[in-house]
Order: sequence, then C-alpha cells, then structure tokens
Amino acid sequence: MSEPTEIDNDDEAFAESTLIEAIENQIETENPPAAKATFNKLTLVGYEREDILNLMAHVLAYEIDAMLDDDRAFNTEWYETALRALPELPPEKD
Repeated sequence: MSEPTEIDNDDEAFAESTLIEAIENQIETENPPAAKATFNKLTLVGYEREDILNLMAHVLAYEIDAMLDDDRAFNTEWYETALRALPELPPEKD
C-alpha cells in the first residue's frame, strides 16, 4: 500500500470542504428541515459548530457513497432520519 500523496490530501480536503459547504447551505435554507433541527439540537446539548458540521457531513458522505454504490437516487428519508439520530453515526460499511 502506498503512502498518500499530496494530491490525495488535496482531494480529501476539497471533498471535506465541499461537504461542509453543502451542510451549511442545508442549515441556512432549512432544506431538508432536519438539517437545521439537527444543528440546533446538537448546539443545545453542547457540541461545537465545527464538530456538528463534521458529524452532519459524515452522514451526507455516507448517503452519497451508498447512492453511488447502489446506483440509486439520493434517499432523503434515510438522510433526514440519520441526521436526527446524530450524534449517533450510521454503521460503518463492510
């Protein structure tokens, strides 16, 4: 297995920042409604903004991966349910 390259790190940073930006847009537009509700809930129980955004981005990335792996449309119902379950994360894939 090779060591990660600078390009790999740049790609990862770009993907992470893109996911965070998507989450911030969802919170701002309240679309889906679970985005703003989840952000507010986690803020009220003491999570820092950066940690909340990272948790939410993890859920979004999980659904995007599943969507691509299964060649299907984005499952908004699953996504909203998974957001509302935070801080519990979806199970790791095998």
